[in-house]
Amino acid sequence: MAQKTIRILGIESSCDETAAAIVEDGRRIVSDYISTQIDIHKQYGGVFPEVASRQHVLAVYPVIEEAMNRAHMSFSDIDAIAVTRGPGLAGSLVVGMNAAKGLAFSTGLPLIGINHLEGHIYSSWVYSDQDETVPDEPEFPAIVLLVSGGHSEIILLKDHLKYERLGGTLDDAAGEAFDKTARLLGLEYPGGPSIQKAAANGDPYSYRFNIAKMPGTYDFSFSGVKTSVLRTVEKLKKDGSRLNVPDLAASFQKCVVNTLFEKTLRAAREYEAKNIVIAGGVSANKCLRDTFMGQNEFRVFIPKLSYCTDNGAMIGAAGYRRFMAGQRDGMDMDVYPNWPLSRVSL
Repeated sequence: MAQKTIRILGIESSCDETAAAIVEDGRRIVSDYISTQIDIHKQYGGVFPEVASRQHVLAVYPVIEEAMNRAHMSFSDIDAIAVTRGPGLAGSLVVGMNAAKGLAFSTGLPLIGINHLEGHIYSSWVYSDQDETVPDEPEFPAIVLLVSGGHSEIILLKDHLKYERLGGTLDDAAGEAFDKTARLLGLEYPGGPSIQKAAANGDPYSYRFNIAKMPGTYDFSFSGVKTSVLRTVEKLKKDGSRLNVPDLAASFQKCVVNTLFEKTLRAAREYEAKNIVIAGGVSANKCLRDTFMGQNEFRVFIPKLSYCTDNGAMIGAAGYRRFMAGQRDGMDMDVYPNWPLSRVSL
């Protein structure tokens, strides 16, 4: 007898994307829909929390409805509702959480709170019917490099839902460093895509920026490289030299990527990992992807570009694993804006 297909509605609202998706058996994306606020927040040079939460209020139910319509399903076809509980902006998280609770109450479906970072990890092997191939699942143990605007961590993934944090940033996250450096160079928000675009025409060996190595650890520090870029820009302006933005962007990008790459590979070797998983918004960076895919020592799992940034499919994928593990959360569940992955448990 064939095993019943499990369908999870995943809802994501941790920052400035309102997203919902239907995921089957933790991997197949039946439908997904995202409402982004990037154009709204560009004028602020970053995400304005109060504006973000208000936009989530306007978008959350239409986004869920659109995901359901694209899947041609009703709630009787869904087995559970998974929603991002944290980490993220408190006001944004509350909107998604309350929407999920309302739906769970009205439909009687189980409610599952998901760690946003866990969702990013599970985005690395989801697929849709439009994809040419179906990706394998990684073997364990695996080393995860989780890089985004708010997080930069190296994690030992021992098995599904079993994590050990090996190290992380002590100050700025990699994505945050990209955003701040983009502002220094006069590039628009978000900084990751702007730096990548500018760097495409630059020489990554034009400048040598200082970055903390943090020897003997798997920790990162990216505030220093941002300051190094600032000092270089100030010196060039003082000397009356023209700012070669492509060269500056390419050199900065290469510096950050090399640091991420070297530490991740060292962790994979030390812990005898079978695979490397790259996840989070910065995993969309072409230099980062090319660097990891260019080595032959470890097989690398990395999300499709459309699933690198925040999305509902990643919450649905992680929600499936937690649903199958027996997790069920009550209506008294609250958001957890500073929820570290190391404290996630069954």
